[in-house]
Amino acid sequence: MFKGLGQLGDMAGMMKKAQEMQQRMADLQEEMKQMTVTGESGGGLVKVVCTLKGELTGLDIDPSIFSGDDKEVVEDLILAAVKEAQTKAQTAAQEEMSKLTDEMGLPKDMKLPF
Repeated sequence: MFKGLGQLGDMAGMMKKAQEMQQRMADLQEEMKQMTVTGESGGGLVKVVCTLKGELTGLDIDPSIFSGDDKEVVEDLILAAVKEAQTKAQTAAQEEMSKLTDEMGLPKDMKLPF
């Protein structure tokens, strides 16, 4: 298509690839708002759901842990589940971004903006 244009043809190809990558990044950012992971603590007594962008979207607490004397334990379990969900979300987001860079032929260790 750009034969005979020398470096100008290469530049046009690079610009097209950059625009394609920009669009795919935007699409992935939107998808990550919908993708979720679940963090658990206390053997599943507390479960937290969050998006790959780190937004908490759900909390499930088994009623068996409710007791006035166990307030601190419940709080600790909730915090542990939130931290696990956030860690999973961050890991999953990095994996999704890595897939994108791999598909685009970019270095695996290239850090793309979130």
